[in-house]
Amino acid sequence: MATLPSLGVRSTPYDVLRKHGVSRRQFLTFCTMTAAALGLKPGDVPAIVHAMRTKPRIPVIWLHGLECTCCSESFIRSAHPIAQDVVLNLISLDYDDTLMASAGHQAEEIRKDLIKNHPGEYVLAVEGNAPTRDGGVYCTVAGETFEHILKETAAQARFVIAWGSCATNGCVQAARPNPTGAVPVHALVKDKPVVRVPGCPPIAEVMTGVLTHVLTFDRLPELDRIGRPRVFYGQRIHDKCYRRSFFDAGRFVERWDDAGAKKGWCLYKVGCRGPTTYNSCSTFEWNEGVSFPIGSGHGCIGCSEEKFWDDGPFYERLANVPVPGVESTAQTIGLVAAAAASAGALAHLASLAFRRRQPGAAVEHPDTPSTGGSAS
Repeated sequence: MATLPSLGVRSTPYDVLRKHGVSRRQFLTFCTMTAAALGLKPGDVPAIVHAMRTKPRIPVIWLHGLECTCCSESFIRSAHPIAQDVVLNLISLDYDDTLMASAGHQAEEIRKDLIKNHPGEYVLAVEGNAPTRDGGVYCTVAGETFEHILKETAAQARFVIAWGSCATNGCVQAARPNPTGAVPVHALVKDKPVVRVPGCPPIAEVMTGVLTHVLTFDRLPELDRIGRPRVFYGQRIHDKCYRRSFFDAGRFVERWDDAGAKKGWCLYKVGCRGPTTYNSCSTFEWNEGVSFPIGSGHGCIGCSEEKFWDDGPFYERLANVPVPGVESTAQTIGLVAAAAASAGALAHLASLAFRRRQPGAAVEHPDTPSTGGSAS
């Protein structure tokens, strides 16, 4: 994928960060942390540093459809001291009707000018989904349906990033009975790469990491089979959850505020979907690692997965989890093992007794060593 052409004279991310008081030490720390988050080798850190110091910021058109703006809130309110600046300075946010100073006809002229004069140069970021029923009238901007705006802007974009669960899987708007006919971005944009970054909202460091990868390597990060960045969505929350040891030991919260809940036991039985949800929550957590839902005592609701709103009540345990012994405790396993050993011993003694009753059979006494002689 070719290097992003510049839209006029554009400053680099590092130029903007320095103007905001970010020191070189902080900048290098951010680059190192980003490389680690992306699963890159230590030798790739200089590439990130070089890209941020020399390459122009990524031009972005950010659209809002049916959504609650929680993705933008996550993006601009990261508690990390560097990410808080980077999220708005790593990119050149040329159009965002929620954050930009312009409004009305002036704002729409900016978007249309970018489409006309800079085709293939900008990245389209989409927050929210598009209603399609009744001609898409349930979400309109400046007299145009969001469905039309999305298709028009995506047609000339370099690629599309679908931020959050609304844009990637429909979220609550597309839940049954879906009265507005809301659909995720990839259902309407077929001729462009669509990077899906699900979560309600997605993690700010994940959003920043995707953009950093594009800026550094001039290509998209490796995606999984449904278009998610594999490095951030390649493991289940269950795999790195700090409550996993209680799951393996069979210690579960049975009801809210019981003794197990107070001891921080596994939330599987009260509906946690960590065993079937792919995301980085248990790695990055939230609020600079201070907390995340499971850490606060609430089970994962699987917001980064398809149709999670329609996938049964949130507080009932999953019907099937492909993990053996999910209901077993150490005591249960021990009792089963003891029963199996007892059954084996009984079968052995029964075999000896049966062989003794056979005429002329040579049988060893179970309590004495063999002498090689015959039974008298």
